[in-house]
Amino acid sequence: MNVYDGWRIAAMLEHHGFVRTDAIPDADIIILNTCAVRAKATDKVFSALGRIRRAKKPSALFGIVGCVAREAGATAFRRIPDLNFVLGPQSYHKLPQIIENPDARLLNIDLGGLEKFDQLPQMEKSPLVAYIPIQEGCNHCCTYCIVPYTRGRELSRPFDDCLRETLHAAKTGAIEICFLGQNVNGYKYTDENGKTYRLSDLIRETAKIPEIMRIRFTSSYPTEMTDDLISMFATEPKLLPFLNMPIQSGSQSILTKMNRPYSLELYTDIIRKLKIARPDIQISSDFIVGFPGESDDDFEQTMKIAQQIKYINSYSFKYSPRPHTAAAIMPDQIPENIKAERLAKLDNLLNEIQREFNNSCIDKTFQCLLEGPDKTGRHLIYRTPFMQQCIVDTCNNAPALARVKITAANKASLRGKLE
Repeated sequence: MNVYDGWRIAAMLEHHGFVRTDAIPDADIIILNTCAVRAKATDKVFSALGRIRRAKKPSALFGIVGCVAREAGATAFRRIPDLNFVLGPQSYHKLPQIIENPDARLLNIDLGGLEKFDQLPQMEKSPLVAYIPIQEGCNHCCTYCIVPYTRGRELSRPFDDCLRETLHAAKTGAIEICFLGQNVNGYKYTDENGKTYRLSDLIRETAKIPEIMRIRFTSSYPTEMTDDLISMFATEPKLLPFLNMPIQSGSQSILTKMNRPYSLELYTDIIRKLKIARPDIQISSDFIVGFPGESDDDFEQTMKIAQQIKYINSYSFKYSPRPHTAAAIMPDQIPENIKAERLAKLDNLLNEIQREFNNSCIDKTFQCLLEGPDKTGRHLIYRTPFMQQCIVDTCNNAPALARVKITAANKASLRGKLE
């Protein structure tokens, strides 16, 4: 979501005559786009703002946009007195106001719904992978999550707007479409004629666009993984055989405390249906360890579900108390040393599962999408249909979409050669 917001902010400023620079001392305006999901990320924002303040030229405007801006509000100006703007994730389209009046301070953290999508200029050129937000906010209100506060309640964009942005991306360079939402598979829009559209309808219509070769979506909520969407994995070959479906914990009692109202039986049944629909599908997940009240047995159940499902790529974190959330004031907060021990144990298991899957790909050939050169410039990075990073030797005129034979693997990536 933040990658998309960053692209749109850059396109908006270019529309006003700005050009990009990677050097802070040269910049006339510096925007730090932020995430508030974890406390560590918020702390890093203010450390970065301090470094920017020291490095920028005196006349440069600088500020923060996104979820930390929404969380911090006016207190950001007190912490960094020479900030010029603090704009929430639904109000960054108001940045031109500070350009027109650089002596002012601009604070807007309102939850303005879908207004920004109507006011942002179109991007002239799309990257190969185009992110298309189809939702803002979330209604699930997990007890650990700050998203309902920073991005508001769930709103689905009009179906025609989503499709129009998708088509524009395809006509300006996109090969892959990734639909975005905090609860993306809960997308539901009813038009003025009473017709209701779901994510499966967006996928079906997007697949008809000749330029689009790959489709995916993130992030999914288990109870919204409906049969019409599951069936898309069986009938639509452009839909990648890969799904991120966070479970967060393998303990039923912890899921209840998290206000995630699904059973482990429901979750595993969804996985079973997905594998019937698409036998080669692979699953990734998100995990939180050390949630308030998590016992050793609760944690072992998380280890068990990770081993059972065999997630090929997952994100695991220590529980991080966030303001405006119920879990932050729950009793039985887990000490940091226990969180760290449990996280290390879970990560070791997840890494081993990922390594096993990567090794199983050796000698197989996949159609992969070019991501770009690596940091050395000597190799190219492609993404497999399972979103693994595959490194190949640089060659002239490398195609954006290529068949790559996997020649080696480790935990983090694959090596391959173009066929």
